[in-house]
Amino acid sequence: MHQLTPANQAEEAGLGPALEDLRSARALVVDANPTSRSILRGILIDLGVKAEKVRQAGRYSEARSELEHHQYDIVLCDYHFQETAQTGADLVDELRLANLLPYTTVFIMVTSEASYGRVAEAAEFALDSYLLKPHNHNNLARRLAAARHRKMALSDIFQALQEEDYQLAANLCQARFDTRAEYWVYAARIGGELMLRLGRHDDARKLFEALDATKALPWARLGIARAQLDGGNVAPARRTLESLIVDNPSYADAYDVMGRALFQSGDFEQAFETYKKAVEVTPSSVSRLQKLGMLAFHMGKREEAAKALQRASTLGGMSSMFDYQSLVLLALHHFEHKDGKELQKCVNQLMQAHQKAPRSTRLRRMYEVLNILSLMLQRQVAEVVRRVKNLPREFATPDFDMEAAGNVMSLLIRLSNSELELPDAEMWITRLAQRFCISKAMTDMFCMISSTKPRYQDLVREAYAHIMDIAGQTLARCKTGDVGGALQDLLRHAEQTSNIKLIDLTDMVLQRYRSHLTSPELEIRVLALRKKYGRLPPPAVAQPAKAG
Repeated sequence: MHQLTPANQAEEAGLGPALEDLRSARALVVDANPTSRSILRGILIDLGVKAEKVRQAGRYSEARSELEHHQYDIVLCDYHFQETAQTGADLVDELRLANLLPYTTVFIMVTSEASYGRVAEAAEFALDSYLLKPHNHNNLARRLAAARHRKMALSDIFQALQEEDYQLAANLCQARFDTRAEYWVYAARIGGELMLRLGRHDDARKLFEALDATKALPWARLGIARAQLDGGNVAPARRTLESLIVDNPSYADAYDVMGRALFQSGDFEQAFETYKKAVEVTPSSVSRLQKLGMLAFHMGKREEAAKALQRASTLGGMSSMFDYQSLVLLALHHFEHKDGKELQKCVNQLMQAHQKAPRSTRLRRMYEVLNILSLMLQRQVAEVVRRVKNLPREFATPDFDMEAAGNVMSLLIRLSNSELELPDAEMWITRLAQRFCISKAMTDMFCMISSTKPRYQDLVREAYAHIMDIAGQTLARCKTGDVGGALQDLLRHAEQTSNIKLIDLTDMVLQRYRSHLTSPELEIRVLALRKKYGRLPPPAVAQPAKAG
């Protein structure tokens, strides 16, 4: 069988210039076998890629690091790795969940007949193509040409994405879908994802519903569920997900979204079981191990939490996909067991992370919590008290979030359980709860965090009840005509607590009753709050948050 040149291959396949010029392309070959890597590298060079632009990786960790820190036009990745149970499919899954796999990258999985089924399933939602062993010049050329042709056909969409014009990219995807232009299904999937990101939940749902009607694709049904959930329609989302999971019991992404839906419903036990199932389906997924471990920790399932979080640390501790909140929870676990050695390992690892990102307020706060825990185990009580008293200074700052609040609350509880008396601790707990108890699910989460301290649980519930009372009284007073007085009191409470639910309600009342008000001062104060704290965030979930 003759070998096709790039130009002849493209012409024979009817794919135009897809392979005519690969001289500027950067490629990564991932394979544990040096001979196999050499063969694939040689084929790429024969197809036009410059030798100096072809990099190689023989280990899973090397490949992950390369793809985290560099962008490639072409990736050829073997399915199996000798040094780990993790597979090429796991690598793709990790990169996709962390949004580290650019749409413009051609990712081709190299596999044997034995693992073809898994790879073909993954190809539906994450890969551009697959290549069966033994390697064949013409087969790789055809697959590479087809994948690059698709990238070229959708170049206007990718250009808009590169320029971060997501509205334009979403509209281009919608137009391609409406006209059923080339690769309209692929474009529609990108468009649906962009619409969800942009908060266009109804548009995303309609697009995914149209896709589902024509192709019955699992990811389209998952998109419908995500749009329903992000739009606040939890019950319909759960029904969609239940049906999807019945039909596709190995679809890990469906368990991810179902876990989030259950969490938002306050059904933490079922959410835990759902995240557990996702880990069973993808046992080497760092992000899913962390979701499971974080929720388990707050539910009091400490041993299961430690097991999941430690495995996540082992698999991804050197990766940007690893969330350092896992180290905080592991440190809290070691503190409870008075394991100073393991706690210090967490402190050291977080210190190294903070040194690499010294401007990260998030890492600084985490590091301080772990330092205080370590000092407490060393019985340096005076230093502990001094440091703890500094923490409340940041409670009202805009970037002090729910995660930071949960960490401080967890710290205060453990210090109290260690018989350290902090006279202001209850006041601090109340301040945190009044700011961050914005929903029943969030309140329940803080109650779980404080499960070993019933008095703190009562303070959390009282704070949420107080917030709800303020909201109810405000609406009642507005109905009686006392709009100005109600808004004044509501705004005062919003400014005192920094509670985003009250800030949102203040804005809503202002917009609705604007004609009843004469003083511009109220609107100025509301705008100042809105500018400082933003709008109500989506419901919190037990999952990796920000990467530092």
